[in-house]
Amino acid sequence: MRDAYHEELDSIGEGLVEMARLVGSAIGRATTAMLDADLKLAESVIAGDQKVDDLQHDLEARAIALLARQQPVATDLRIVVTSLRMSADLERSGDLAQHVAKLARLRFPESAVPNDLHATILEMGQLAQRLMAKSAEVIITKDIDLALQLEQDDDEMDLLHRTLFRHLMDDRWKHGIETAVDVTLLGRYYERFADHAVSVAKRVVYLVTGEHADELQAATAAATATAPTEGA
Repeated sequence: MRDAYHEELDSIGEGLVEMARLVGSAIGRATTAMLDADLKLAESVIAGDQKVDDLQHDLEARAIALLARQQPVATDLRIVVTSLRMSADLERSGDLAQHVAKLARLRFPESAVPNDLHATILEMGQLAQRLMAKSAEVIITKDIDLALQLEQDDDEMDLLHRTLFRHLMDDRWKHGIETAVDVTLLGRYYERFADHAVSVAKRVVYLVTGEHADELQAATAAATATAPTEGA
């Protein structure tokens, strides 16, 4: 009976990994659809989001059934509750990838991104995909150091987001208001996608340690600051 119970817990983790891989692929394909004005690819991303939604609904149903039948406590309870929250982050990430694809579809046969911003949007899309791949790895390995590293990686996305705004606010902007709105939305989609990837990793920290990532980082920083130096 306990073996079946732990198999169910493991299957929830496997479902989260599958969701992370799906949404990571989706943001990469949506970025390509956007930059290449590829309508067929955009449509596949939009349709594919249903699989992410179905996975979340299935995961939620299994998690709630476990809570009702097994009444888990301590670490097992953390696993179930935290998994529910991670699934919500991942489902929202899928929605954001879908938003990018829908914008690509809306502007077809043109691209919503002017040529001088292609490189920045491509970099944002690639970074978003890498962050989600790291989140999937964190779910699998429960590597706390890697989980905490994601927040530092996210600083790169924030920098790219600011780069977009500098272009938009530049007096030399010549692409019009509609394109400015499109680029603003795109920047927000990628920035929020990255935030959800970081959130997933932070939830793994809590799952493993019982402490929130911010608290753990603060405690580690305080311990480092008060530790005696070599030769003292």
